[in-house]
Amino acid sequence: MTGHSLGSILLKRRLLNQRQLDLALQKQRQQAETSGWRLIGELLLEDGIISRSDLEDALVSQAKLNEVQYLQYTNELRKVDILNLTIDNLSMHELLDQLHSGVVLTPNVDHLMKLQKDAEFLKVYTLADYKVCDSQVLMYASQLLGTPIKEKVSGSDLFPRFCEFHKTNANITIFLLGGAEGVAAKAKRKINQKTHRDIVVGAHSPSFGFEKDEQECLEIIEIINQSRATVLAVGVGAPKQEKWIYKYKHKLPHVKIFMAVGATIDFEAGIIKRAPKWMSNLGIEWLFRIYCDPQRLWKRYLVEDLPFFWLLLKQKFGFYTLPRLEPADRTSRPVNVKVSSHSLLLKKRLTTKA
Repeated sequence: MTGHSLGSILLKRRLLNQRQLDLALQKQRQQAETSGWRLIGELLLEDGIISRSDLEDALVSQAKLNEVQYLQYTNELRKVDILNLTIDNLSMHELLDQLHSGVVLTPNVDHLMKLQKDAEFLKVYTLADYKVCDSQVLMYASQLLGTPIKEKVSGSDLFPRFCEFHKTNANITIFLLGGAEGVAAKAKRKINQKTHRDIVVGAHSPSFGFEKDEQECLEIIEIINQSRATVLAVGVGAPKQEKWIYKYKHKLPHVKIFMAVGATIDFEAGIIKRAPKWMSNLGIEWLFRIYCDPQRLWKRYLVEDLPFFWLLLKQKFGFYTLPRLEPADRTSRPVNVKVSSHSLLLKKRLTTKA
């Protein structure tokens, strides 16, 4: 009985999953290849074409090459392509364990639809270090495509778990940027109470449309730098938050981890109620959100995001083509403007010491 047929039986009986079977088959192929090269080497040795030391050196090099190829293969299996986005197939624990620096984005259906049209948003996603699934619908989509994502890692779940994970890590300090006036300060107090230390060292709720005001953005950056926070959580909605991080992150030398967290700051402050767990697990959290804020969200979920399912079917049957997007506008480029000293006046409106 071949490894593949045995694997098929184990897969059918759910004693292993497809990903584990693929890894086992890849390892089997590499072992067979190594045995083949050793056999050829022994024949060359008998004919006096190579020496024993040359053979052993060559086999060691081949083994190292096989290991590199295996690591590359396993890394590829940790990626899932849905439409024009590659998602990291990481569990919550895996992400928390390896997240020491970089930009973390949490794609959902709405993000994917925006990525079909917004070149700047796509560029930001391409440059992100971690892109983890923030949608049960995307979980279902990955299963339909035959490359199942192992766990949903939504921003609203990731951020509180991150705070809990690092509650005794003095190297992790957080700045919250987002929410209506006073919301970030309230979230700061509640998070620090839960972690029993001042893990959140600064908080600010920016004005509406702040991202279009260069001076205000640079003033906020100065306050973040003064806080010396090592983590920045931005919750001002997509794609605004992702674009803001990309545009200004090079001006934040103390920040090692950037998170785009959506409504998480509102959730942590208790301003907005999260959907019941059962709705989230079924993939109908969007229905709860429409119920809570119909005027703002009905069009997003019922009009703008519906074409996702047609595009998904096209990908499933091989008809999906990557959108041809115009190059991102020059305004998306990172800025490099000095901050004026009068920005300190803004501190009266900020709540970094709240």
